[in-house]
Amino acid sequence: MQISSNVLDLPSFNFYKMKVFNTREEVLTFINDAKKKSKTIGYVPTMGALHQGHASLIKQSISQNSITFVSVFVNPTQFDNASDLDKYPRTLENDIELIKQIDSNIIIFAPTSKELYQGNITSKNYSFDGLEHEMEGKHRAGHFDGVGTVLDLFFTLIKPTIAYFGEKDFQQLQIVKKLVSKYKLGVNIIGCEIFREASGLAMSSRNKRLSPSARKEAAFINKTLLEAKKQFGTKSAIKVEEWVTKQFAKNKQFKLEYVSIANIKTLKPVKRKSKKQQYRIFIAAFIDNIRLIDNIALN
Repeated sequence: MQISSNVLDLPSFNFYKMKVFNTREEVLTFINDAKKKSKTIGYVPTMGALHQGHASLIKQSISQNSITFVSVFVNPTQFDNASDLDKYPRTLENDIELIKQIDSNIIIFAPTSKELYQGNITSKNYSFDGLEHEMEGKHRAGHFDGVGTVLDLFFTLIKPTIAYFGEKDFQQLQIVKKLVSKYKLGVNIIGCEIFREASGLAMSSRNKRLSPSARKEAAFINKTLLEAKKQFGTKSAIKVEEWVTKQFAKNKQFKLEYVSIANIKTLKPVKRKSKKQQYRIFIAAFIDNIRLIDNIALN
């Protein structure tokens, strides 16, 4: 797909000032006008509670597209836990302010669930050729059907040239790529490097719910991943996973949900390493009853 190298290539900014849309109709009117003018559209989907990781995605979109859309929407259909949905941070005013600080020439779409789903707030059923059954899929029933459903809605409505996703949710990134290719949605998907706090903790909207002590302790996840990467050079995947499990068992502040060393394309656990394959290690763990995920490349 051809990407415009002419950043913010607009004849006049009168056409394109920061707007906050709440309805599908507003978005459609704007998109139809933009498409007539052959504008490239970058899109960053978020669930709000924005941080510098989101900001890095938005900045990349601005550098590569004429127009950047940011959606702020806590998607109910991808939560299998009603309490988790209720507790998810919602900070729209702060999110708008952060986006303004990046660039005032950004379009924000913040619909209600009823507006986006047109009253029918349910998931479609998708097949992602098995990617949805690994890791997160084993622990969060229906999660990826919800992700597929909401992104299908956003992609169809916004018609982005490129959409940007962080590698912290690496499984989701692979599933989105499969969604676009399998269902022919016509969007170029770009995966972006994980943005980390100074401690190494992967930036996440959920981090805002951590106590100061838990946030400091949560750096343990990244430290464990980095040591696992060193061990992967000389030990089998199973031995490395066993070592990680033991480290979490020793740290009583954490409850490990899973550790998995997987092929980056199939996401299936590694049985025997091959120099021809690429692998990542994935962790999901609870601290302060808050679920955190992280991953790093191993080779």
